[in-house]
Amino acid sequence: MDLEEFLTRPLFAHLATSSEEGARDVPLWFLWESDALWFIVVVSENTFQQRVQQDARTAVGIVDFDVENGLVQHVSFRGRATVEPWDFERAKRVLAKYLGNDMAKWDQERFVDGLNQPDDWLFVRFEPETAMIRDQSYFPS
Repeated sequence: MDLEEFLTRPLFAHLATSSEEGARDVPLWFLWESDALWFIVVVSENTFQQRVQQDARTAVGIVDFDVENGLVQHVSFRGRATVEPWDFERAKRVLAKYLGNDMAKWDQERFVDGLNQPDDWLFVRFEPETAMIRDQSYFPS
């Protein structure tokens, strides 16, 4: 399995953080760029960025599973995350990965209008320290 190709797929990454109440997991869209995973944060809707600021030690799991074709591929990382300032161009690259390159076809209220309100948006950057890559695909019956 080619890690770089895997990370270009429009899959959900699960970012695991810790809190006083225990572990937390949030599914997120991501962009693999500059040897890091980049996650968009809408500050008014999320709290995981606060947990990252309190404890940068985080983990990420990404799975591609297709039962009909027997595809089971998994990548998990452990590393550190940081809260980073908003970057409009990077945000467009994240969203294009999932929504396509034509911004006119995106949900205007949720994404396009939101991109132009940077006070409510930021990034969490996750830098992997270790990786486990597994292809557990099988021949479907």
